Amino acid sequence: MAPSAKPTQSFVPVEEVRDGIMILRSGEIRAIVMASSINLSLKSADEQQATIMEFQSFLNSLDFTTQIVVQSRRLDIRPYLLQLEKRYEAQTEQLLKIQTKEYIEFIRKFTEDRSIMTKTFFVVVPYSPAPIDGVSGGMFSFFGGSKKTKESDLLAFEEKRTQLEQRISTITQGLSRFGVRTVVLGTEEVIEVLYKVFNPGETHQSIEV
Repeated sequence: MAPSAKPTQSFVPVEEVRDGIMILRSGEIRAIVMASSINLSLKSADEQQATIMEFQSFLNSLDFTTQIVVQSRRLDIRPYLLQLEKRYEAQTEQLLKIQTKEYIEFIRKFTEDRSIMTKTFFVVVPYSPAPIDGVSGGMFSFFGGSKKTKESDLLAFEEKRTQLEQRISTITQGLSRFGVRTVVLGTEEVIEVLYKVFNPGETHQSIEV
């Protein structure tokens, strides 16, 4: 007798994304904060050391666990080259036309010899509520159940969200001290990140000008 195949969704720990917050099957919740990068090579030695010390101080100040995720994706340069070709065809100045053509050939040759990657940085902020004696820590009953159960689940979600938002504030304020800009992802952005995580084979990302 062949074993029954499990649906793909059963391997995904996220039950729902609600107001930009991931709700796990365990009842824990997560938020994703996208962070900008810092090019240390453009800073002086003293500035580099100060930035590193600020980052170390930020990590030491946290009283909860976090996860820093770097998402790398290969850049699809073809749409960019297509736009350059259109500009080349529309160009009437002969000198600019030649320069545009040379630039197109340079970009094409450069990207043929190496893969161009784009990196996005995320901080996953968690909140795991302490278990209550006699109460199982299952998922919120957003679907089905009595009205009283739904109301209590919504109240529990709001309480958890309040705690999570405090942690998000700690993360964003701490990173801003050494020049890292942050934005908290909404529902659509979180779903897009999850899609890319669970579909690693789709590694291309196009650019536009």
